[in-house]
Amino acid sequence: MTNKRRLGALSVLREFLAQEAAGGYVLMAVAILAMCVANSPLSDLYFTAMKAKLGPLSVLHWINDGLMAIFFLLVGLEIKREFADGQLSTWPDRILPGVAAAGGMAAPALFYVMFNTGDAALLRGWAIPAATDIAFSLGVLALVGSRAPVSLKIFLTALAIIDDLGAIVVIAIFYTSSLSVPALAGAGALIAVLIMFNRLGVKALWPYLLAGCGLWVLVHESGVHATLAGVLLALTIPIEVSPGKPDDAHSPLHQLEHTISPWVAFLIVPVFGFANAGVALGGIGLTQVFHPVTLGVAAGLFLGKQIGVFGSVWLLVKTGLAQRPRDANWGQIYGVALLCGIGFTMSLFIGLLAFPGRDDLEHFVKIGVMGGSVLSAIAGALVLMWAPPMKQKR
Repeated sequence: MTNKRRLGALSVLREFLAQEAAGGYVLMAVAILAMCVANSPLSDLYFTAMKAKLGPLSVLHWINDGLMAIFFLLVGLEIKREFADGQLSTWPDRILPGVAAAGGMAAPALFYVMFNTGDAALLRGWAIPAATDIAFSLGVLALVGSRAPVSLKIFLTALAIIDDLGAIVVIAIFYTSSLSVPALAGAGALIAVLIMFNRLGVKALWPYLLAGCGLWVLVHESGVHATLAGVLLALTIPIEVSPGKPDDAHSPLHQLEHTISPWVAFLIVPVFGFANAGVALGGIGLTQVFHPVTLGVAAGLFLGKQIGVFGSVWLLVKTGLAQRPRDANWGQIYGVALLCGIGFTMSLFIGLLAFPGRDDLEHFVKIGVMGGSVLSAIAGALVLMWAPPMKQKR
């Protein structure tokens, strides 16, 4: 990547980081609001409204399967852009965040399994603590301001994007119900059409979006989770990479990403958070707090994430396979590893897939996610605030 292209990519990334941080603040506020509503006189209205039917699906179903498909569309666009012409475009750029993301998914899963060994039904939740919430974590990182160098923010973003890619693969493989062959065939045919649009150089977005709506319906009916239709659509959107023009403003991928990004950050993810973060605290006692699911999720996020991420970075640096992020010391890297334990949005989403129709287990998941994420956020922010910053090289 030339210097001009790298500088251009960094400017786009800084704009993205600022928006993700702001979206994280909104998400924090919405999560607090959901908790307040769920424990107020409005709680019955809140839970009843989520279960109300709106056509063939409930309100909660439309949010989790419909609106979140747009969230996954944005995730897919970000993954494609970063791998094509961004901070993950070369193998040296991918090694450190890639291995850290892998370690940050494996260790939390092991913690969860340790607390739930022996119960096959509960083991379905092994992937819940393996995810990092990019908006929430960047929002907390932004709170410490200049205490964290830009290189760490880029590292956290790259790690979270690869983490999202891993979560998508996990959802597709492990959380797919019984399959409908006709619906799968129809989805495959539409994907072929989308690829044909790309190969023929179709740059107008409406044909892709129209076919994407049909793809969502067919994927929903196929037994594969409907939100994956957003990722599949994203991978077919054309991206134009030309010398001196990273993330070309005329690229269809660029246009779509910048159009939907504010809607996802400030509407879709907050709506999801409000619909799923409400936990009635009145019925919580030692039984709920010390349930294996609650402990597995909380320990996976708070302990597993920091061990997996920090341990992977330390091992790569000490063996000479990678270098530390520029101007970042080990204390700051440990602080970011802690922030990776904020698994709010994706962890809640995977929890819904792991235990469909099990309100009791979903309740334990929410307690674990909220507990582990809050602990990770507070500990990570404190470490970053106390860690002495390195003198940045000029």
